[in-house]
Amino acid sequence: MDRPFLFAAGFALLSTVAGAAQPGPGLGRPASPAAIAAADLSISSDGANLPPGSGTVARGAQVYAQKCMSCHGPDGAGGPLDRLTGGIGTLAEANRVKTVASFWPHATTLFDYIRRAMPIQAPQSLADEEVYSLVAYLLSVDGIVAKDAVMDAQTLPKVRMPNRDGFVRRDPKP
Repeated sequence: MDRPFLFAAGFALLSTVAGAAQPGPGLGRPASPAAIAAADLSISSDGANLPPGSGTVARGAQVYAQKCMSCHGPDGAGGPLDRLTGGIGTLAEANRVKTVASFWPHATTLFDYIRRAMPIQAPQSLADEEVYSLVAYLLSVDGIVAKDAVMDAQTLPKVRMPNRDGFVRRDPKP
């Protein structure tokens, strides 16, 4: 028997069992506006949707030592997981080093990623102030921001990453 037919027959059976009023297999439930808002963590490259709060390099060094160093090594130089710092200017070399500092075009992307995915064993567990502080610390290691920098929704989008112009835009829109 043909597999697409079996799939279609199974789908029709599930739809019938779920009741004629519901399209599809009747699994799940509609997302409420509150649930959608809670899941909308996206931060754009221009900093739209950055949350309130701020963080410092000094606080970031503390948070990094507590929650990041075991995976990413001292000063983000690499451990069992990815290297985060260094590598600036190596992308054209044979032994390029792809890191946040050498490759990523926007500092806001670093905030978005840390906030969404780190620490790996407890994603989305960091407070916004911890994320701002971690971003400040990591960028300070490579001299992208000063050692006394304060990151917040106003300062973070203004950070100019070393590889900002290293990407080719394929979309003809400005």
